Amino acid sequence: MRNIWLVARREYLEQVRGRAFKMTTFGVPAIFAVLIGIGYLSNLGLGSGRHLAVASNDPVLANEIKSQLLGDKDAKTRVDIVAPASAAEHDALVSEVHAKTIDGFLWVETPAGQTPTATYTSSSSGDFITGGRLHDAVNHAILDARLTSAGTPHDAADKLVDGVHLETYQVKKDGSVVKSNAAASFWKGYVMAILLSMTTMIYGMNVARSIIQEKTSRIFEVMLAIAKPTDMLAGKLIGVGAVGLTQVGIWLVAGAILLGTPIAATVLSGDYAVHVSAFEAILFPVYFVLGYLLYSSLFAGLAASCETEQELQMYMPLAAAPTWLSFSLIVVVMNDSNSVWAIAGSLFPPTAPIIMFLRMASQVPPMWQFAVSIGLLLVSIWVVLWISAKLYRVGILMYGKRATLPELVRWLRYS
Repeated sequence: MRNIWLVARREYLEQVRGRAFKMTTFGVPAIFAVLIGIGYLSNLGLGSGRHLAVASNDPVLANEIKSQLLGDKDAKTRVDIVAPASAAEHDALVSEVHAKTIDGFLWVETPAGQTPTATYTSSSSGDFITGGRLHDAVNHAILDARLTSAGTPHDAADKLVDGVHLETYQVKKDGSVVKSNAAASFWKGYVMAILLSMTTMIYGMNVARSIIQEKTSRIFEVMLAIAKPTDMLAGKLIGVGAVGLTQVGIWLVAGAILLGTPIAATVLSGDYAVHVSAFEAILFPVYFVLGYLLYSSLFAGLAASCETEQELQMYMPLAAAPTWLSFSLIVVVMNDSNSVWAIAGSLFPPTAPIIMFLRMASQVPPMWQFAVSIGLLLVSIWVVLWISAKLYRVGILMYGKRATLPELVRWLRYS
């Protein structure tokens, strides 16, 4: 046990004192803070201040569209009316857009007895916010005009066009009803899954790189004089895992401070409000540790059978395949967290940490599924660690030749 502690302490201090750890630990929160600030500032007044023209052969409809556009105070839109409009006016409006006199123009035609048609011409093809506003304004104006022509008073028609705002609520397991938001739940689960997968993969790779570096430098031959191979492997897993927990802990504290700032509070409010429960906060380190132990044990076995770091990199896509599988199921899991695919993914050990958090963001699974998921992870860790330890005991002293599959089987028998 003393040797395990010494190896773990060495791995922990070596990485914590390194420049890369300090830069990523403190640089990542700083980068996210800058990104949130830039995103907030860049979205202020997005799609506003446009100078538009509405052209139509129906002056009444054109003026109704104008009133709909001006009704959105946040847009701060300037609207010119060209009605009744002809083909000559269309060419003149194109010239104005080209000369940047106006930002764009809406051309609406109302053929007798037919459905009106509308086109929007501008100098930019990516202004989807203005396009959405024009789409709503045209539809509301046409509906208002039809209601008015059918005898509905104008004020009553306006109220009918306004529509109804839909709020969503969720019934919790205890029977309580709380307000919910699908977009906020999606992004919360997505961010937590990204953080979980990124950290487990990064620190699993750190274990593998550490083994390759010590193997190529042959420092193992000295270390094996005072420690057993299994103690060295256990120490590496504990030490590097502690580094990961330290870094995630610092990120969570920095994230809590960042979310308490006025800018973040403004961005993450209303429809974008995100809430992390105490249950999720408890399970995150549990699944991090289990996911890390599973992947790092797998990477350790791979590293022991490789000669160089370049050779190790060739196996990484195979080792990362479960992570890709997890994110390929994200839409299915978030749309129906109790589907067969979602349950299977949360119980399958390589994908369990990510899929389970995606499910929790939508709806908390039954407790028995957490128990089975964690139990299967523990069994898988034991099996992978047992195999990796046997490969590690032989592989760390093998030089100059790539291990084939039959040789790996013989290594398991030797040890």
